[in-house]
Amino acid sequence: MTAPAPVSPQGSIPAGAVPPALHRPAPGLAVALMLCATGFIAATTLIAKALGTDALGPPLHPLQVSFGRFLFAFLAISATVAALRPRLTRPDVKTHIARTLCGWAGVSLMFAAAAAIPLSDATAISFLNPVFGMILAIPLLGERVGKWRWLAALIAMVGAVILIRPGTEAMQPGALLALGAALGLGLELIFIKRLSGRERPLQILFVNNFIGLVIAGCAVIWVWQAPTPAQWAGLAAIGLVMACAQGFFVNAMARADASFITPFSYLTLVFATLYDAALFGVIPTPFSLVGAATIIAGAALLAWREAVNRRSA
Repeated sequence: MTAPAPVSPQGSIPAGAVPPALHRPAPGLAVALMLCATGFIAATTLIAKALGTDALGPPLHPLQVSFGRFLFAFLAISATVAALRPRLTRPDVKTHIARTLCGWAGVSLMFAAAAAIPLSDATAISFLNPVFGMILAIPLLGERVGKWRWLAALIAMVGAVILIRPGTEAMQPGALLALGAALGLGLELIFIKRLSGRERPLQILFVNNFIGLVIAGCAVIWVWQAPTPAQWAGLAAIGLVMACAQGFFVNAMARADASFITPFSYLTLVFATLYDAALFGVIPTPFSLVGAATIIAGAALLAWREAVNRRSA
């Protein structure tokens, strides 16, 4: 049995959820689509940072930001479903609810982290989600993990320690929020794996965003504050941008082998760093660069080993 496939920091659909027969292989197009996806994914954390700080008005609570993400993403995906009229099957509601609870928690924590620490650090720590997914698959799915995957997990964890620096004055609560986000998104992987191949990608996105909207709507009641016009625009943007990111991600995965296209998803970190530097003037520290590179090395090794296991299965 294989470990869960890596996904984007914002909980996009993994390769296993995309039936490979739907599209002919097109590696060049797949790379272009993944570049668009990573740019959009990084943009969501940038917008979340603007909404969670005073850039667009009084800072909004992360639960309100995640509500906007699910509200406007659901509207965009609903319009797509209405236009395409895909054949929908009976969803596995219990698994969808469990998956969405984990994803909502992970996204909310990620938005909180984005407002508290540099985007490059938050994004890099969130790349631990496939490592957590691998570890959680042992007790929850009964999977066996070999020495190469444990090595990948160890390398990624070392990178996290470099970034978080526990026990020192450099440790920031925002880094722990990003770590919690990675754990939530890693647990989400377990439930995504159960849905993969049983439901079509658009249906998974539609059901996920509907349930997420209900959960986020209940949670935001306790922290709601009237957004400024600029913040309403930001909330709409974060949902629409995430819907576009998920669409690009799914279509990229459908047009190339996961082992080929997955490494390009790590460019999210590059976009996040560039956005943060251009708009907030935040320049990564040497610790950030070393920690991020170490985490990506571990995550890339995990993705490579999974591809090797798939080919030999």
